[in-house]
Amino acid sequence: MTLPREPKTHVQVGLGSAGARHQEAELRRDDDLPARFSIDSHKPPLLNAKGGLSARHTYQIQQFLKENFSRKLSLAEMAAVCDLSPYHFARAFSKTFGVSPYQYVLALRLDLAEKLLADSRMSITDIADLSGFSSQSHFTTMMRKYRHATPQQVRTGRRRSQSEK
Repeated sequence: MTLPREPKTHVQVGLGSAGARHQEAELRRDDDLPARFSIDSHKPPLLNAKGGLSARHTYQIQQFLKENFSRKLSLAEMAAVCDLSPYHFARAFSKTFGVSPYQYVLALRLDLAEKLLADSRMSITDIADLSGFSSQSHFTTMMRKYRHATPQQVRTGRRRSQSEK
């Protein structure tokens, strides 16, 4: 598949969101992730944003993450997809997608887990494992923090109201 030539202006294509920029030291922090952050619900990435990823690298990393988000990923491994150093990749990724690579992967994992909880009879432990979380406890913590419901509440369709948060 041939990718179109990169335009000189900002073009929005694909998945992602616009938002705060993060430094490499904040890559593993998830404190800044919006409560209902979901890859499907945000604006596309900014292609060719100054200091961001090129259109080709944006496409490559999106495909790589879609195929590999459920396994353990290192920043160096993601950076290698774009032939960049981990530091430069993290900065460019954040400028393009508006979130850190970790936050993007976390949102992909939570999106998959929510779909599996709603559409399957799999155990919560199996869903946590299949979605790429290190444990059921980690999955439950992240689900409660960013989706404001435990996995069991998502499964049964009960979510905490705004007043309970």
